[in-house]
Amino acid sequence: MKRSTINAIMAEADEFIRTFGFVLPPFAYWTPEQMRTNREAAAALIAGRMGWDITDYGQGRYDEMGLFLFTLRNGRLADLQRGGGMCYAEKLLISKQDQLSPMHRHYLKAEDIINRGGASLAVELYGSAPDGAFDPQAGGRVICDGIARDYAPGEVLMLAPGESVTLMPCDWHAFWGEGGDVLIGEVSTVNDDETDNWFRDPIGRFAAIDEDEAPTHLLVSDYGTWLA
Repeated sequence: MKRSTINAIMAEADEFIRTFGFVLPPFAYWTPEQMRTNREAAAALIAGRMGWDITDYGQGRYDEMGLFLFTLRNGRLADLQRGGGMCYAEKLLISKQDQLSPMHRHYLKAEDIINRGGASLAVELYGSAPDGAFDPQAGGRVICDGIARDYAPGEVLMLAPGESVTLMPCDWHAFWGEGGDVLIGEVSTVNDDETDNWFRDPIGRFAAIDEDEAPTHLLVSDYGTWLA
């Protein structure tokens, strides 16, 4: 993805989020130089990879297959492993109309996917084989706003604003905006996008960046190089 495109998506996403009365935290608006200056005080933010995350899954077709994410808070894997402390994470996502977030599941993370506003959120579901692999014949059960719901293989849930689904690591899922763009909330256990995504097809999690202009704000995938 071109850095100029990423900068434009950031500005558009910030405006979209504000239409729902939600404002991103102050660090969202730091310049790269401010991130460098504050990197010691922001060590937890950087280690938790909180911040901007825009991906085309390495496919070069962001409008068709892509996702905007902003990690608002993220816990510590060590706390999760010992069973106490900051074991949770929270994100905001934007799924544009017909923009696919491709079929995947997680090894560790359970998550609530919440339609915070906009159009309907379509969530396609499959269960797992005994070894966790994708199984086109497997269905399963999820919780939708506290109510158990069985799903058939490939069933698509349509979540209206205010509705949510709880996904466990065994639940393969893909999603997109149906009829328009959707603001999505994600509340989950500790998030690690570098290791905790298992895609059905051989694709990447992060975008390769063409630095055609300077970044407005850093992506979480920039931290390792820009803040070294």
